[in-house]
Amino acid sequence: MSSAAEQEAVADGQAAGEPRPAAVVNGTRRAPAGAVWPGTPMPLGARFRVGPDGVAGTNFALWAGGAEGVELCLFDEKGTETRLRLTELTHEIWHGFVPGVLPGQRYGYRVHGRWDPWTGARWNPAKLLLDPYARAVDGEFSLPAEVYGHVRDWPDQHVADTVRDDRDSAPYVPKGVVVHDDDDWADDRRPKTPWADSVIYELHVRGFTALHPGVPEELRGTYAGLAHPAAIEHLVKLGVTAVELLPVHQFAHEDHLLRRGLRNYWGYNSIGYFAPHAAYAASGTTGQQVGEFKRMVRALHAAGIEVVLDVVYNHTAEAGEYGPTLSLKGIDNRGYYRLRSDARRYADYTGCGNTLHVVQPHVLRLITDSLRYWVTEMGVDGFRFDLAAALARSMHDVDMLSPFLAVIAQDPVLRRVKLIAEPWDVGSGGYQVGAFPPLWTEWNDRYRDAVRDFWRHALPDVREMGYRLSGSSDLYAWGGRRPYASVNFVTAHDGFTLRDLVSYERKHNEANGEGNRDGTDDNRAWNCGHEGETDDEDIRALRRRQLRNLLSTLLLSTGVPMLVAGDEMGRTQRGNNNAYCQDNEISWVDWSLLDDPGWRALFDLTARLIALRHRHPVLRRRAFFSGRAHSADGLRDLAWFTARGTEMTEADWYAPAATLGMYLSGRDIPGRDERGEPITDDSFLTVLHAGDHPVPFTLPGPPWAERYELLLDTSRENQSEPPGTLHAAGTDITVPERAVLLLRVR
Repeated sequence: MSSAAEQEAVADGQAAGEPRPAAVVNGTRRAPAGAVWPGTPMPLGARFRVGPDGVAGTNFALWAGGAEGVELCLFDEKGTETRLRLTELTHEIWHGFVPGVLPGQRYGYRVHGRWDPWTGARWNPAKLLLDPYARAVDGEFSLPAEVYGHVRDWPDQHVADTVRDDRDSAPYVPKGVVVHDDDDWADDRRPKTPWADSVIYELHVRGFTALHPGVPEELRGTYAGLAHPAAIEHLVKLGVTAVELLPVHQFAHEDHLLRRGLRNYWGYNSIGYFAPHAAYAASGTTGQQVGEFKRMVRALHAAGIEVVLDVVYNHTAEAGEYGPTLSLKGIDNRGYYRLRSDARRYADYTGCGNTLHVVQPHVLRLITDSLRYWVTEMGVDGFRFDLAAALARSMHDVDMLSPFLAVIAQDPVLRRVKLIAEPWDVGSGGYQVGAFPPLWTEWNDRYRDAVRDFWRHALPDVREMGYRLSGSSDLYAWGGRRPYASVNFVTAHDGFTLRDLVSYERKHNEANGEGNRDGTDDNRAWNCGHEGETDDEDIRALRRRQLRNLLSTLLLSTGVPMLVAGDEMGRTQRGNNNAYCQDNEISWVDWSLLDDPGWRALFDLTARLIALRHRHPVLRRRAFFSGRAHSADGLRDLAWFTARGTEMTEADWYAPAATLGMYLSGRDIPGRDERGEPITDDSFLTVLHAGDHPVPFTLPGPPWAERYELLLDTSRENQSEPPGTLHAAGTDITVPERAVLLLRVR
């Protein structure tokens, strides 16, 4: 509790013993110290501006429905707190303009109201709260008992969350920072890469450059490090068109990790939807992180690379009823979170303790305001939505006509950027692959599973593989959606790396400290005969061949390919398939791999395949295949062949098969180019063989081809030069065991 002197000072708008702040800006008037003018309810957050009569200051606005009072708390460099009451209330928004508050000022809120967890009310003014609209955050979250709104060590733990803790949390939580919005994007040129032409590269800001020898040590692991020419050079050489950054919203580390000496590395624990995560900044954390992030985006754009953010709007770092009180829980718990019929408990569709109540207008506004901010003021080009099905829930069920999806569809800013759904959550009915509306693309886990199963020779039949290779029309050919609605991936941050997928069959997550219980057991992996690393050269060679097969399949498939940073050069996590808490060499990209000729060859192959994809529109179609003949000779845009050189029959599709031939016609590409001319290209035959013995394959004759030129053979270690061998149609070629052959029609 505050002393009487402190309470008197707060009532007067000033902390006890704190000198009254001066409101001095070059050429502007002074205002009465400690004054709070009415200000405006919009925009929400802390916005520096020049107010009435030329006085500079900051307008503060906080939505806190149901609250009985709000105090704005300002902190000086020593951490001394000044409390100012916000007395203006407009449509449940508490607001005030404070003269003399300049960019760099640290602040937070204390919100007054009832403490009645049984009805979902959890107001506790002893807890300093982060502004949901804070543009920057200074300091790190630690989670001592004082940060919890309830008495964490109450003897009866069954009701501990209902007993209020009145200790002050301010010394233990970071503060928002006032930021001056003074950036001009006039000189920036967004790449605006069409979806069909995109190749996505998922990376972690810290992990990508933490060990990069070409990035100065002081910049490694930061936004500035990712913007460094040495980091961008790798992306350009590889040929990717977009980086998908693991979460960069300000996030907090979970208590159970801190107690084990670990940290949340992935960042799927957001607490500040407008603030770039401060720990990734090399230049400072009192607003400098904002400018550093913008410079990173500009540098990537200049290299022709788009920036897509992985965003977590489905839950926050405040967890469930036993979690800390950091922001929304203390502002209006019932207004921000989905609660059960027993309002003390949270509805958890995310597996993280809470779920944001997106059908509430103020919550929907928070999310859409955040999205627009990152596009218009931070320069990003799109978003990948973690557990997007949770955002599409109306009252309970997933609803593709939900307010969230409806608002996105009509928003003039957001409907023009890249939108990627992780189309599931952990709640009932949450698996929604193929169900999202037009404008959206989706992570296609059915592609992942089919490709993994094919190359470990575990598919019961090849129908699934046929659909996935050709753009997943069974999932996306409705409502005007296109093949690029499918974001194809074999690996992602969550799960084995590509190298581990062919080196381990079981997870090895002991380093996470959870008894190897965390992480999925459904890996669909094959270790090539030995679990883990080995000196056996035959096994090592087979693993590298399998990597070439997986990467070739991904980059020759119709849809949008997504790679994970380091997979192109054999990055390993030592069998850890849930490295969310490993902020160390387990997760970081090991750049020394490029010094190994074998892994360098894998990088070169990946870059060559991406370049091939960029050159040939038949590999990145904008419309689904019809499978029908469009000319008298009977040539079709897509055809499937058995190893006998005959077209697949219905019976063939329903039988297990190790060999599959896919023919893509470059003569029948729908659409026209920018000049209105028909689009034509070479035609290709891709042969995939997952068997453990070579097989003869009869090359289809007319109308498909007269001759074929071999461009790719993944049985060869060095793919720097294409084989260039010509084969007559109708003849047999030998397909090596476990290999992909790519042949061009000549």
